[in-house]
Amino acid sequence: MSRLASGLQRLRRSSSPWEVLWSALASCGLVLFSQLAVAMVPRLFPSLSLLAMLPIVGLVFLAAIVLGRLWRRFIGVAASAPLFVLFNILLLWGVYVFVIWRETSSLLDILINAECALLLWGLYRILSGDPGIVACDSSYLEEAGCKDFLEAIYSSEKLPMLSRVRQCTWCKANIRGYDHHCPAFGTCIGQKNHRLFMALLTGFVVAESTYTMCSTKYITRCISSGTIRSENPVSLNMVISTMLFSILQVLWQIVFLMWHIYCICFNIKTDEWINWKKYPEFQMKEQPRSVTLVVYNMAHVNPFPTANADSEVKFVNPYDKGMLCNIREFLKPE
Repeated sequence: MSRLASGLQRLRRSSSPWEVLWSALASCGLVLFSQLAVAMVPRLFPSLSLLAMLPIVGLVFLAAIVLGRLWRRFIGVAASAPLFVLFNILLLWGVYVFVIWRETSSLLDILINAECALLLWGLYRILSGDPGIVACDSSYLEEAGCKDFLEAIYSSEKLPMLSRVRQCTWCKANIRGYDHHCPAFGTCIGQKNHRLFMALLTGFVVAESTYTMCSTKYITRCISSGTIRSENPVSLNMVISTMLFSILQVLWQIVFLMWHIYCICFNIKTDEWINWKKYPEFQMKEQPRSVTLVVYNMAHVNPFPTANADSEVKFVNPYDKGMLCNIREFLKPE
């Protein structure tokens, strides 16, 4: 089986449990370091509104991640992106349980706890599941008359069983219905886990929006009741920083979610949209109109066409069956 070279897939292949432990500690340390760096923003800029803090928080978080990635040069251990996601979920859940829950209603309390639990379950499912890996079979090469499996994929019109099988450039796995490689989840997104990916992405948007609402209520009540000065400054800053982090996450995740909804509606994969010139089924060649030059001779007129320029290649989606059929096909169980 082609190797999946990131996240927990990489950890699972590790021969030493100490490497897994050190990678987990590096991921946990990176989460704490980035969140503490973000927590310094409200302390350094107390006069700014929360909206004005957002771009500063984004830059600080990005700088913390870049610095955190340099740890590998000093300690020789790389952090795991899926574990980074996992520890961020646990951190937000922990801040809610130990600080915010007192100021939330019982309905919101049940909702956010259920959302965090479902996110952890979904994260486990997508990390442990099969995205739709297709094994390299020599019979495919013989039937298609190709030298290697990658050539057989690009000429998949010769082999219907390899329709929409793509090779991930990140981990070199051959995935049926390949959409993209998701570093955050440490796996490819393909035919078998695309619906779970969409559910997880929607779940992150909903959970982080709920957390933002709960933390906003907590901060508002602290201000209105006059207890904000008596609150533990570390706890309060962690609430503010995690709320700003959640807002930043929701902003880009909504854009990402809208893009994937668009792709589902028109039955196109992200990889196919970006690299459509690599796949012949998305190419439609059109001959440009010939330009007729009229050459006058002494006795008569001899019109003759010029040499044709290179044919123009346009994008066409052969898998688009209409929006309703495309959505129905996406939701259809395997």
